[in-house]
Amino acid sequence: MTPRTALGALHIGALMFGLTGVFGKLAAASPAVIVFGRAAFAVVALAFFARFASNTRWQQLQATDWRRLLLSGLLLAGHWVSFFIAVKVAGVAIATLGFASFPAFTVILEGLIFRERIRANEILLVVLVSVGLVLVTPDFDLASEATSGLLWAIGSGLLFALLSLTNRASSGRIPAVQAALCQNVVVAVCLLPVAAPQLSEVRAIDWLWISLLGVFCTGLAHSLFVASLAVIKARTAAVVFALEPVYGISVAWLLFGENPTLRMLFGGVLIIVAIVVSSSLGNTSKKKPQTASAH
Repeated sequence: MTPRTALGALHIGALMFGLTGVFGKLAAASPAVIVFGRAAFAVVALAFFARFASNTRWQQLQATDWRRLLLSGLLLAGHWVSFFIAVKVAGVAIATLGFASFPAFTVILEGLIFRERIRANEILLVVLVSVGLVLVTPDFDLASEATSGLLWAIGSGLLFALLSLTNRASSGRIPAVQAALCQNVVVAVCLLPVAAPQLSEVRAIDWLWISLLGVFCTGLAHSLFVASLAVIKARTAAVVFALEPVYGISVAWLLFGENPTLRMLFGGVLIIVAIVVSSSLGNTSKKKPQTASAH
């Protein structure tokens, strides 16, 4: 893979991740069914990639690894379920921007959990996200669907930040594709008891949207991300993936007529700027970004 094709693969992966909310809204199924199906299809896609397209040797897992993968799988399940609830309640744009609050949560939690000093530019990041979320909020009535959906999305961002920190604790030992596959197995197993009674009622067209979520927006997107990191710098990859909300909101604008107000657009710009800043800050170290393994 050349740097040019790797950059193209990154943009395709970012577009696929951005379509997550779109396919979730198209699927007329409950969030539990959507997440179960997404995880199940993702396991198949990731297993195929690991078998035929990846030269990475899998790591033999120890008891500590299994515990971390179980925890990260549970966090991933909660993140996805809360995100799709937000999509169903408030729409793709609000759900995507609310989820995009995760860099601020990551900065705060990283300082608390790993006892790392929060720098001035990271404080600016938190302020940007906070102001952006205030502007994105349609109103401050907790009884309104838009506000409750935004709160679900922010909760999804918090769970994703916790997932990222859990991945950070185990990064460097477990290959990214292996970790993602194991996490998706945990998600599918956890959601099966809730989703099973509803599976017979899912329409064929909804299975199509869910399969696209699992195969393209999860398995293939993650695989493209991992493959491109062999050629592209981690910082470049993270900045490209910061375009994920732009892709998602643009497609939702075209398909569903979700026309954001100027105030929401300005708030979204602040949040996206915060993601880019966070990506740059997070990759000043030698660690690779973990964001692509989940959303």
